[in-house]
Amino acid sequence: MKIIAGKTVLLTGASGGIGQHIARQLATEKATIICVGRSQDKLNQLCEEIKSLGGQGIAIQFDISQLETLSQLVEKVCKSVGQIDILINNAAIEKYRPFQNYTLSDIQGILGTNLLAGMELARLILPSMVARNSGHIVNISSGSGKKGAPYNSIYAASKAGLIMWTDSVRQELPDSNVGISVICPGYTQAGMFIAFGLPAPKLARVSPPEQVAIAVIKAIKNNQAEVLLDGILTRLLFSNIQLFPEFGDKIYQWIGLTKLNRICAQKQMEAEEK
Repeated sequence: MKIIAGKTVLLTGASGGIGQHIARQLATEKATIICVGRSQDKLNQLCEEIKSLGGQGIAIQFDISQLETLSQLVEKVCKSVGQIDILINNAAIEKYRPFQNYTLSDIQGILGTNLLAGMELARLILPSMVARNSGHIVNISSGSGKKGAPYNSIYAASKAGLIMWTDSVRQELPDSNVGISVICPGYTQAGMFIAFGLPAPKLARVSPPEQVAIAVIKAIKNNQAEVLLDGILTRLLFSNIQLFPEFGDKIYQWIGLTKLNRICAQKQMEAEEK
């Protein structure tokens, strides 16, 4: 079992949502957390919480969607605290809308933040982990990466990419003490549906964000390849849709996901127009 205490963790998307809960959980493990996000005020507040929980927090305001600048972020962190022991790619953008309503900027922004930034950070950090034969990477994906989500197609594509990329890299490290895990939360109390006051689809399991954070810790300690937090019905669905994709489509329609995603898209686009 891996030890997290005393390790330095680079956590993206730390200033909101699940990221804050992951940071707090890491703090209880006595880690040093480099909290990366866009809101300096939220990051500063989070670092105060981390300190009170027994960890050490360092706030870095940074836009990770600017891929060509990520080497500067890694260099800054390494100069400040030394090596990065754990990388958690959590930052994500989610935009609901019919596919034809996405702009090129939308597509580039979502894929850049959700997928390419994590890949680039890992590309920059992994060599030192391999050289030390120690380290771990955690990618926060989604159930949307297992089955395409209507009206949320670019997000789903980015999360599917995280799952396949994680799977591929793990197979390149079979005899190494460097691990890589992917976490697939289902609906959480910090998700977009909650923000718009919409219910989750019927039969869907809604996880508290604290549960996702605990899953991240367990994945690191036990070097778990993949953690799926959805309920048993969703697990059964995911196990069958590769063979029967139309079956999955009908299930999504039956539980109301397709309709709810369409409503979420309408609400999000209306909010952006105001």
